[in-house]
Amino acid sequence: MALAKPIAEESHKTRKAREKLKRQLDALDKKVTPQALEKKAIEIQRWIARHASSRVPLKSKSISLFDENQNTATLSQRVSVLADQIKKEFHVDSEEGTKQKLSKLKKLVS
Repeated sequence: MALAKPIAEESHKTRKAREKLKRQLDALDKKVTPQALEKKAIEIQRWIARHASSRVPLKSKSISLFDENQNTATLSQRVSVLADQIKKEFHVDSEEGTKQKLSKLKKLVS
């Protein structure tokens, strides 16, 4: 069993940068208020109304997970890769192996 190397202490410059980022994030958090969210929702609704002329009427468009022969749509690359990894890694022989595979699966999906 290898011994873990001690982690070096943060430099003064890194500590200052971390504190600055924390202050900036705190300032942003203070700006997110129910009133600000309501104002942004109104802005979005107005934007949608202004751009109504460029909307595509969905009644004349077909949005479906199936093609004209009712075959399912092709999987995205990411979903295909995830499915292949799950098939490959999810073969288990014991209950302990199942727990390990489930934790790998959770990491894989997130």
